Amino acid sequence: MKTSVFNSFKGDRLIWAIIILLATISFLPVYSAASNLAYISGSGNTFGYLVKHFVHIVLGVALMFMVHKVPYKYFKGISIVMYPVVVVLLLVTLFQGTTIDGANASRWIRIPVVGSFQTSTLAGLVLMINVARYVSRIKDQEVTFKKSFLQLWLPVFLVLILILPANFSTTAILFSMVVLLAFIGGYPFKYIMVILGAGFLVLTLFVLTAKAFPDAMPNRVDTWISRVENFSNGEDTEADYQIEKAKIAIATGGIQGRGPGKSIQKNFLPQSSSDFIFAIIIEEYGLIGGLGLLLLYGYLLFRIVIISQKAKTVFGKLLVLAVGVPIVFQALINMAVAVELFPVTGQTLPLISSGGTSIWMTCIAAGIIVSVSIKKEEKEVVQVDDKHPLDILSETL
Repeated sequence: MKTSVFNSFKGDRLIWAIIILLATISFLPVYSAASNLAYISGSGNTFGYLVKHFVHIVLGVALMFMVHKVPYKYFKGISIVMYPVVVVLLLVTLFQGTTIDGANASRWIRIPVVGSFQTSTLAGLVLMINVARYVSRIKDQEVTFKKSFLQLWLPVFLVLILILPANFSTTAILFSMVVLLAFIGGYPFKYIMVILGAGFLVLTLFVLTAKAFPDAMPNRVDTWISRVENFSNGEDTEADYQIEKAKIAIATGGIQGRGPGKSIQKNFLPQSSSDFIFAIIIEEYGLIGGLGLLLLYGYLLFRIVIISQKAKTVFGKLLVLAVGVPIVFQALINMAVAVELFPVTGQTLPLISSGGTSIWMTCIAAGIIVSVSIKKEEKEVVQVDDKHPLDILSETL
């Protein structure tokens, strides 16, 4: 029975091990930081936050298991179907103006049963798969800028523009990842430079418009503009308080740390269970714990590259990089913020921070990676009548 259950987990076993290990590690710092959340809410119940995180992790692993059973070629069609869905969700998010616990939460919408859901995370995953699909299709073909702009960059800019007002950091990360993937996939470098210039121009116009008509933009715009400006000038207020508390936590952690659950700064550091959880980890587990976590993400990147290289199709190679590299890149951004190498971004630490949407999308991405790693012999010639509807949709669009 045990052998049968174990064998049902196909693909790269090391990816499974890394994901489950990260998820398991997350319980200690999340439970430790929950004391601050329980105090702020007035409930005093830290166990409830642990149960909530446990449910998120279990659902995430279940999603990973289901996704890894899907042959990766079907994600071409799935991404095409999901693109208009995420555009609608982003539009709803943009105009809904959600609040959570009385605070502005313009990046989330409320979905029955699921609760708060960050649509930009799902949109980013779908967008990256779409880019991998397109770039793999034009591999070794002559590319014209006009045609590629309409089929590749216009959909990319549409999604990014919808995310930008409420979430600049996610927009910047996604744009960087799309450009990187296009470069790796062999998209003409001269066109990439044009796109970079166009992206900078659009961002400049957006910032100028936001400053000229502040009432027409969500208040998140002022937040990320001030964070970038103050970080570059060496001045800040709210973000400076968060960074100072994070640095105190890191400094007092030393080599071995204070010990599990013994963090002091978790009581003062906002978002100690999400955005700044890396600082709490170092405070409790020291430099050893911080470096160990960094090495774990580094090894995840190594496995992603190996699986990409072993994939038999161009789409498989690009798909692994499209959904895998952003996980590691986001982790590095989160860690860099804690040590003041980057301005405060609001990016979580994948699979470690609390929060359902981030955990679920990371697990889905991991499931896609594992799906590509599964070695199956496929028939080179397939009758049209035997094709899956998603295959036909992927080939026609």
